[in-house]
Amino acid sequence: MDIIIWSRLQFAMTAAYHWLFVPLTLGLAMVMATMETLYVIKKDEFWLKTTKFWMKLFAINFAVGIATGIILEFEFGTNWSNYSWFVGDMFGAPLAIEGILAFFMEATFFAVMFFGWNKVSKRFHLISTWLTGIGATISAYWILVANGWMQNPVGTTFNPDTVRSEMASAQAFWEVVSNPVAVSKFFHSVTSGWMTGAVFVVGVSCWYLLKGREKEFARKSIIVGGIVGLIGSAAVMLSGDASGIHAAEFQPMKLAAAEGLEDGGRRAPFTIIPGIKIPGMLSILATHDLDGYVPGINDIIRGYTDNDGNVIPSVEKKMEMGRTALDALATYRELRETNPDSAAVARAILDENVQYMGYGHLEKPEDVIPPVGMVFWAFRFMIGIGMLIALVLLLTTWLSWKNRIADKKWLLWTALWCIPLVYIGGQSGWVVAEVGRQPWTIQGLLPVNVAISSLSAAAVKTTFFLFLAIFAAFLIIEIRILLGTIKNGPKISED
Repeated sequence: MDIIIWSRLQFAMTAAYHWLFVPLTLGLAMVMATMETLYVIKKDEFWLKTTKFWMKLFAINFAVGIATGIILEFEFGTNWSNYSWFVGDMFGAPLAIEGILAFFMEATFFAVMFFGWNKVSKRFHLISTWLTGIGATISAYWILVANGWMQNPVGTTFNPDTVRSEMASAQAFWEVVSNPVAVSKFFHSVTSGWMTGAVFVVGVSCWYLLKGREKEFARKSIIVGGIVGLIGSAAVMLSGDASGIHAAEFQPMKLAAAEGLEDGGRRAPFTIIPGIKIPGMLSILATHDLDGYVPGINDIIRGYTDNDGNVIPSVEKKMEMGRTALDALATYRELRETNPDSAAVARAILDENVQYMGYGHLEKPEDVIPPVGMVFWAFRFMIGIGMLIALVLLLTTWLSWKNRIADKKWLLWTALWCIPLVYIGGQSGWVVAEVGRQPWTIQGLLPVNVAISSLSAAAVKTTFFLFLAIFAAFLIIEIRILLGTIKNGPKISED
């Protein structure tokens, strides 16, 4: 258990640190591309200087984000080698496409964007800026295809000869790529990145207004950033609705944990906070039907009948079938060369029970319950912070448009403090997504205790604290560089 805990902590720390940079990259890319578009259309030097300022902050964030992403991918091989072996045929494809296509596209056009001023035409430079953001977005898609498959493993079959989950055809590949969980997660993650970038731009601009500096720059930056953020907010709500539907369909335990729902039923209530519930709202959110059935934690443990009339076995029954599958796998591999007939019988038993094979590694039914308290409150932080930020973006954008924001000190401070809040909201969303599916590395197929590498706990502890020190140093350096750049300002005006 020690090696499992420390490996999970190390991967969680690396992923959480990496996600400090990704959403800001996605959001700032949209903001600065919009600003440069205004420059090309209006031929106004104000928008050129404004674009260059936000692009400088984008570049600082972009550089640090690359390093953390590389470390994250290496950890699949170092800490989770059994997982990497099991899914290498599937998991490697989207990661390879991300690296070869999306990342190199992003990096190439970033070079033109950042160093190409006065070296290429205005229109080509604008295209490069947009393609940098599009490359970052495509990169996120392929990463989330891989992550979405872990949440809902589609398009692959288990091969007992290699003990791997493999894609058998081009059709299977497209099934993985179009996985509904991956698609909704992509839109939810990318548009939440737009919110992060918007909040950063609006918050920094509000700091200038509080200091009485760069007033026109700040006001117009708030308008552009706010519009991008409001579009992102609307898209986050729509994609969040789709994510709720998919969680109810593919990961009902995650939904039950996020709601703290012990016993489900029809017209299930949505809990705002403990003691305050909206009757029937959870059924509407999870099934788009007031009378839709939503299973609770106890229902999932005991077994239930879903809204389509399918009988879902109890966890104990799934564990029995999982052990049957594991025994059949061992028999098949032992006899496939010496006794083909007996091996064929074992293979048939394996195929019949393979969908529950992962459950055979569990010790007790309660092992399928994630940390309910953590998931429950992370879900509420995510929603609450998201609603607050959408309101702040609406107010700041409207008042900036009307040129009435400079004297709203309370709103300026609120917008500034929304910068750390938006990161807390984003991290909370990932806690729901990843902690909510525990104990699974791959939903229903591979629990974390089987996915681990054969390492010593001491080795993982050492690298955990080493990475912690390196990440902390990089974060401090980046924040200092960002703050120094912001303090110097865009030097557009000194009104």
